[in-house]
Amino acid sequence: MTKPSFSIDHRDDTEIVSQALEWIGAGHEVALATVVSTWGSSPRPVGSQLLIRDDNLFQGSVSGGCIEGEVVTEALAAIRNDNLATLDFGVSDEDAWSVGLACGGQIQVFVQKVSENLQSVFIEIQAARVMKRAVALMTDLETGAASLHERGPGTSEELNHRFVGDQSGMLVTEAGGRKFVRIFNLPLRMLIVGAVHIAQALAKMAAETGYEVVLIDPRETWGTDERFPGVTIDRRWPSTAMLDLAPDERTAVVTLCHDPKLDDPALLVALESEAFYIGSLGSRRTHAKRVDRLIAEGVLEPTIARIHAPVGLDIGARTPAEIALSVMGQVTKVLRKAV
Repeated sequence: MTKPSFSIDHRDDTEIVSQALEWIGAGHEVALATVVSTWGSSPRPVGSQLLIRDDNLFQGSVSGGCIEGEVVTEALAAIRNDNLATLDFGVSDEDAWSVGLACGGQIQVFVQKVSENLQSVFIEIQAARVMKRAVALMTDLETGAASLHERGPGTSEELNHRFVGDQSGMLVTEAGGRKFVRIFNLPLRMLIVGAVHIAQALAKMAAETGYEVVLIDPRETWGTDERFPGVTIDRRWPSTAMLDLAPDERTAVVTLCHDPKLDDPALLVALESEAFYIGSLGSRRTHAKRVDRLIAEGVLEPTIARIHAPVGLDIGARTPAEIALSVMGQVTKVLRKAV
């Protein structure tokens, strides 16, 4: 049996969907296993998925390796018999470490063959990602029937709560049935303007918490690969870069230059976008001057009020790393504000 793959990038959770369609297009039958509930300790969160091909190849993970073997066996049976299975795994405190759990816990995994219905929904999920739309895959755990729900004005309060919190989970219908909601949000992005010391720490923290980071700075001696290893660096003027990058509702924008020639053009674009967070480095006095400049550019005060300045939570931060921590904390607070 092939070793489990952990290649799913949490910044793009449609990889399993794409792989399923690729395997089906190549003539294979596939099954999908999804973690639908957890209690106590669990090495993988609710919504984690494992894709299994009819020749034993699989990708993803539902447990970090401790129950994959049994899940794959059940998945192959689901492919052969075209059936569904809900698997319950319980681990005592004494045995937890040996199977990859920090302490005792339970995991419930739903296994289904990827039917024509689910395949068509997968195609819709791919299209939604291209169109930059957040969607939720709803699966009836009794029948396996799948449907797609888009986030929008008509979204229910509970479903909207799950979109905001990136929280896949179980729903109990009025008729007493069970449905599982798998959230497919747009990837989180952070656009950092200014290749300063704070940006070095912030880029690392943002990447660790699931953000695709883009550093914007036209000053070639500042934004170097040596100072920002592994970070995408955009060396265009901030206004041009920001327009092309088009901040959306899953994008945070942080300006750190302390130079109006670089920060202000970026802020003008950000304030006209759907960016969920806009923060700018500087003291209250610095920000007051910034407000005057933005008003002179025709920006209304209620719009300027979207800017978090001084940037970050007030935690008494002094060092670049501490300031970056305060910024990351504030970004997270704003992102999860409705949770």
